[in-house]
Amino acid sequence: MDASIISALAALTGAAVGGLTSGIANWLNHRSQLRAQWLLNEKSRRQILYRDFIEEASRCYIDALQHNEPDIPGLVGLYAKLSRMRTLSSRPVVHRGEDVARKILDTYLEPDKSFVELREMAVDGTIDLLQGFSDACHDEFEELRSKQF
Repeated sequence: MDASIISALAALTGAAVGGLTSGIANWLNHRSQLRAQWLLNEKSRRQILYRDFIEEASRCYIDALQHNEPDIPGLVGLYAKLSRMRTLSSRPVVHRGEDVARKILDTYLEPDKSFVELREMAVDGTIDLLQGFSDACHDEFEELRSKQF
């Protein structure tokens, strides 16, 4: 075989390998960027949902502490957010959200609380029914962060 043919084949092979390597590197980089963008979008969606759930649950809970008649529109909104969580969130977050909703429903069946009783609940920490839910959300966000990097 002629030396010039071997040189040309070596050059073509080198160019093909270099091009293929560059293409694979670009594809992997693009894939990594898309995954990071998806995770950020997912985190943002969950943050908004959890914020709205916490606000709705807080309104419903204080209403339940002060009234025997349930706030039906508020409860419907709370359960709608809980259903959205079932499609987006981890099981621990959903279970904690269900615990919050159940506690709110049970609170409507209890006698109304006076301001003094509400203050006592605040002092001893029993008024904070969202602690477990918040912890579960925090853990879920930490897990998402570990997937991102």
